Amino acid sequence: MALTFTSSEALVRFQERGVQTPPSATCSGELDGPLGPRWPARSGSIYLALLCAGPVASCLRLETRRSLHRVGFALRGGHEPLASGPRTRSERPAGQCQGAGQCRGAVQAEAALLSPVRSPSLAQAPFRPRTPVRPLLPRLFGGPGGHLRPLDLLAEAVPADGVRTARARGAWGFRLSAAAPRALSFPASRMFSRCDLFPEEFSIVVTLQVPGLPPKKNEYVFTVTAGDGALLLGLRCAPGRLHLLFAGAGAWQTRVAFGGLALTDGRWHTLVLAVSGASFSLTVDCGLPVDITADVPFPATLSVRGAWFFIGSRRRTKGLFTGLMRQLVLVPGSDATPQLCPSKDAALAVLSIPPALQDLAGKPEDNEVLKYRYETSLKVTLGSQPRCSKLEDAQFWFDAVRKGLYLCVGSKWISVLAAKEKLDYVEEHQSLVTSSETLGVEVFAIPEVGLFVATANRKATSAVYKWTDGRFVLYQSIPTNQAQSWRHFTIGKKIFLAVANFGANRKGQEFSVIYKWSRRKLKFAPYQRIATHSARDWEAFQVDGEHFLAVANHREGDNHNIGSVIYKWDPRSRLFAANQTIATAGAYDWEFFTAGPFAFLAVANAFNGTSTRVLSHLYVRLLGSFQLFQSFPTFGAADWEVFRIGERLFLAVANSHSYDVEMQVQKDSYLINSVIYELNVTAQTFVKFQDIPTCSALDWEFFSVGEDYFLVVANSFDGKTFSVNSIIYRWQGYEGFVAVHSLPTLGCRDWEAFHTAAGSFLLYSSAKEPLSRVLRLRTR
Repeated sequence: MALTFTSSEALVRFQERGVQTPPSATCSGELDGPLGPRWPARSGSIYLALLCAGPVASCLRLETRRSLHRVGFALRGGHEPLASGPRTRSERPAGQCQGAGQCRGAVQAEAALLSPVRSPSLAQAPFRPRTPVRPLLPRLFGGPGGHLRPLDLLAEAVPADGVRTARARGAWGFRLSAAAPRALSFPASRMFSRCDLFPEEFSIVVTLQVPGLPPKKNEYVFTVTAGDGALLLGLRCAPGRLHLLFAGAGAWQTRVAFGGLALTDGRWHTLVLAVSGASFSLTVDCGLPVDITADVPFPATLSVRGAWFFIGSRRRTKGLFTGLMRQLVLVPGSDATPQLCPSKDAALAVLSIPPALQDLAGKPEDNEVLKYRYETSLKVTLGSQPRCSKLEDAQFWFDAVRKGLYLCVGSKWISVLAAKEKLDYVEEHQSLVTSSETLGVEVFAIPEVGLFVATANRKATSAVYKWTDGRFVLYQSIPTNQAQSWRHFTIGKKIFLAVANFGANRKGQEFSVIYKWSRRKLKFAPYQRIATHSARDWEAFQVDGEHFLAVANHREGDNHNIGSVIYKWDPRSRLFAANQTIATAGAYDWEFFTAGPFAFLAVANAFNGTSTRVLSHLYVRLLGSFQLFQSFPTFGAADWEVFRIGERLFLAVANSHSYDVEMQVQKDSYLINSVIYELNVTAQTFVKFQDIPTCSALDWEFFSVGEDYFLVVANSFDGKTFSVNSIIYRWQGYEGFVAVHSLPTLGCRDWEAFHTAAGSFLLYSSAKEPLSRVLRLRTR
């Protein structure tokens, strides 16, 4: 129906902040919306198109008898059609406003009532019909239906050269984290050219896929920031929660939190967040809405003059949205849920998605070779293994040697297409000359620096070697005292290397040392000394975000029954401090692993002072400390190795010697079975899986080639000679591990498996000669 009214009737009054509209202003207009015979029984929005004569302002308030609602006005001179996009001052037509509240000639104003009218009795108001102005409505609201046009924030932010796209669960989305935070932004004036106040009532529609987030991490879906960087409005996701942030009175910031949400499950979800004063409603995948009434309402006059929209960030690197985003729409007015729901696919309900994603929607499912725009930005790197970090996320690397295609995910290269390799034979690749016999080796990588190996040498100097041009080259010498082993670990960005010293220093003091990597000098420097007793091994691990180091103290003087100590990292002092002492008998090795929510620590006990037939123990962490879980009969246990094959969990112990002071030494006491145990989940205990004959075994190493799994044992002595073969066993399912390769070794003490761009390798150390060997695994 068409209406006319004047301000003198006191039905409608126009007010401009700071400028009063004269009573002589006369407007005629048309009410369009859910008005009709059923209007008293419904609520909704009323839309006005007004034709006004006289001075009116660009941003006014419309006050009815029962409620106050904000209206945005766009002024145009005469009756010319509205032009799309903002205009400069020089482009204003004749008769348009020249100053605040001053217009010459007839001025046409189009207004959109942004808040729903709560009172159903407006139909009873004594309006007088006049000529309707129906042609104004489609231009103002985007269509004859009278609904406010959705504002596609995502399409507005995507630059002309595109943003990297990715496909997940059959739908395409933008990977915003691949672009710089400021690249996906635009000034608020591009959306709010007619009025610089953000709608008091609005809905946000977003379709996204959020990866698993660590605790206490927030990622921003979008933000609106002022010119000085202050946050005016923002939407962010966290594990199990969604936060709406907005600027309140003064410098205060208000947060409305929706909890108990399963958004970080890697699936697509469509959210509709409706805001109306102090009422906030969230609908996920067209389900039941979650309503919150906040103590602080959304501000009625939130100015966005000079503000900027940032999509997927808060204008900085911290808080970048790392998932996929398919839809982000601002709908001025009331709840937009009825425009999307019900839907056949509620998780991907569409209101407005960018054209770039619409072009990809028709891609054939069975032809992944076809190239579309926005896909051409994907790069495949050839040659040696490149760096994999956030900057290279979702990039591909093709390894021509191993004939594999890899995808950078997080900080790791994940194989997506590889030829099925089979281990064919083993050949010697390098003889690594060391300063003395080597009792242990540790292979590790330092990001952006390279691959290294640390050797624990019997005499006064150990060394660190760097992989250079396909071989290990001496990089740094480190003074040690009968070093037994090294352990590499990290705490945050700090990189450490701990050595287990078996002997005393020149002053007769027994210390093991932790070294820290210097990013400036590119060397390891002493960081902390810890008193130990004939230390054999270090084990570094993390439980519930806390970092620990466990040392295996072998003996103190002639006493082998002493305590081994677990140290805990103190973030305040940035040092390790003793946390728990566990009684051990000639401890040789620690091994940490997890099973489900539980953390375990296994110790290899080798000698109790009279016999090597001692129990080695497995501990589980409960109530803040490690408590005994299971005991295993062992014979001079020198090493534990934990490994998984599919869903099965195994523990292998290396038995070195069967000896008792009451028994006469026998030559065959070194020919003894080492044992593999498997976790029986039903019985909640490890049970024997397989006995493997070994010759004074000192170490197990688990590795894989292609889809095959292997174990290699360090056989050191057969009772007659140290020149014995170490064996590679292959997993053959029901048969268990079967010997497949016999490798000549001399006093073999430790094995390490590692991979480079050139292929896969094994490294073993010798306790009987100053020579370690690098073996290459040839595949077919």
